Amino acid sequence: MKPLDSIESATRASQLLRKSTPVHETGFQDALADALKTTSALGKEAGRLQDEFTLDNPTVSLEETMVAGQKAGIAMQATLQVRNKLVQAYSDIMNMQV
Repeated sequence: MKPLDSIESATRASQLLRKSTPVHETGFQDALADALKTTSALGKEAGRLQDEFTLDNPTVSLEETMVAGQKAGIAMQATLQVRNKLVQAYSDIMNMQV
């Protein structure tokens, strides 16, 4: 088998997979916007639960409030890490010599 034959067969296989599996393609910008919206929603929900718990709402438990706060904190940390990686990548590209 020639090296080109394996490349051609792999190309054909990937084309068949793309045709047979409809995938909703979203860009990086859309994915980032969705992640930011989710992070914001988790933060708002955690704040709402904290307020409700502070006002002694009997339907809101301490456990539920703490879990929501942890979810919001983790989402925020992940968002900050993505931002840091994007800034670092931008800086690396801007510092490349042409």
